[in-house]
Amino acid sequence: MSSSFERHQKRRLISSYFSVVLSIALVLFLLGLLGMLVLNAKKVSDHFKEQVVVTIYLKDTAREVETNQLEKSLAMAEYVKSTEYVSKEQAAEFMKAENGEDFMDFVGYNPLQNSIDVHLKADYVTSEHLEIIANDALSKNFVDEVTYDNDLVNLMNNNVKKISFWVLVISSVFTLIAVLLINSSIRLSVYSKRFTIKTMQMVGATKQFIRRPFVWKSVRLGIIGAFLALLGMGIVLYYLNRTFTELGLLNNPILVGLLFILIFILGIIITWVSTHFATQRFLNLKTDDLYY
Repeated sequence: MSSSFERHQKRRLISSYFSVVLSIALVLFLLGLLGMLVLNAKKVSDHFKEQVVVTIYLKDTAREVETNQLEKSLAMAEYVKSTEYVSKEQAAEFMKAENGEDFMDFVGYNPLQNSIDVHLKADYVTSEHLEIIANDALSKNFVDEVTYDNDLVNLMNNNVKKISFWVLVISSVFTLIAVLLINSSIRLSVYSKRFTIKTMQMVGATKQFIRRPFVWKSVRLGIIGAFLALLGMGIVLYYLNRTFTELGLLNNPILVGLLFILIFILGIIITWVSTHFATQRFLNLKTDDLYY
């Protein structure tokens, strides 16, 4: 009978430890994913901004030397990421492939113009910078027109500001929830030992002596949970980097490493603080209050 009871208690203890580790791992994993989102939010927004194309259409009278000079000067500009010269023949082939038919069969000639597609660096994709760049290009007498989607740029910049604000708000709220969830799991684990705590206290053990094994046990569980969370984060990060290679999520290993270290330390700190206050609560309770 005693052996059966001991096995039952052991199973309950293992189940309690498992639930604490799982809670810590899941919360830290989600917190780590949110951290990756915060770290890469600017990188993602910059990627989409740099997809905006400024197209400079050239007059048919433009000489090759003028076109080459303009393209080289744009390529060397601090605000330009890349340039691409698109001849009227290339533009016609692109439209033919996109529409599935040759529009020149109906028109009888190629009405398109030679152009230079310019991709700007993300920091310069604003209405003000785009207007300055367009006016500068139009000052050349061989440039016919400059086009870009100004409405898309304004919408993108406004959305980036809104998303950045809400990501910070959600991060703060989620961090608080993470602390409360882990604290709740730790308190439940300590609650199951409340009579042991009170017994040790009644035979003269100091609070620090009673608290120490509970804290170290919780810290070890926190370390295990943090390792599981980091393993999950590593798998997700590797998969995202393989899927979205253009974002270069692993291009800054120092930043990624700091995030992993932060999550690991956070797991230890939260479990240590939660266990300290949970044991302190039961140490301060009267014996009769342990039954409620």
